[in-house]
Amino acid sequence: MSERLLVLVRHGQSEWNLKNLFTGWKDPDLTEQGVSEAKDAGRKLKAHGLTFDVAFTSELTRAQHTLKLILDELGQPGLPTSKNLALNERDYGDLSGLNKDDARAKWGEDQVHVWRRSYDVPPPGGESLKDTLARALPYYVQEILPAVLNGQRTLVAAHGNSLRALIMVLEKLTPEGILKRELATGVPIIYRLKADSTVESKLDLAG
Repeated sequence: MSERLLVLVRHGQSEWNLKNLFTGWKDPDLTEQGVSEAKDAGRKLKAHGLTFDVAFTSELTRAQHTLKLILDELGQPGLPTSKNLALNERDYGDLSGLNKDDARAKWGEDQVHVWRRSYDVPPPGGESLKDTLARALPYYVQEILPAVLNGQRTLVAAHGNSLRALIMVLEKLTPEGILKRELATGVPIIYRLKADSTVESKLDLAG
């Protein structure tokens, strides 16, 4: 039986990450550092002897660009890829495009902290982490997981909060546990799954 391989990677640093802005569904591209992070992710995967059969990404440029750079490093530029808004970053609503310090000045430190770090309290006009999970998880179960279980080596390039949804299921984390999980930009996480879809092994390629 071929291996059930799933690799998750958060996009490289974006222009708005650098500027400390709430990004959400806004569509800035990668910074020079982000490009470097994505290429480095590809090199790390190549060093582990990994290639892929299929890829998934969001409808946002920073994730798609990251995926392209990784696949270029792997020598797989034409890999079949599915793009879906289910994997988009959490929508920050009225906070999108605002500097995080300016948002604190407008709404107060405590309120912004609640919006950023609670599980089910959305910012005005936006999504909570719970809302993000509600759209990302069905897509994972219906599209991504079947590919993995069928033995297709699967690469997902997406965003901090949409990937948290997948990690919450994979690692059986509580809402409190997933809130504490931070994902570094451009760092692949390699999972190998058992036939019942639970995790057999995990390797984080940080550093």
